[in-house]
Amino acid sequence: MLKTISFAIMHFCVAFTVAYLLTGDWVVGGLLAVVEPAVNTVAYFFHEKF
Repeated sequence: MLKTISFAIMHFCVAFTVAYLLTGDWVVGGLLAVVEPAVNTVAYFFHEKF
């Protein structure tokens, strides 16, 4: 479980950093850091189904 939590934190940080560097906007960075992992989780679920 610790590995899963640490990966989620790392994923959030990477998503935020990339979005912030591309846009220069803290709000957009934060929004993408929340939305992208959520969408990725759903995509992974369907990936595993196929």
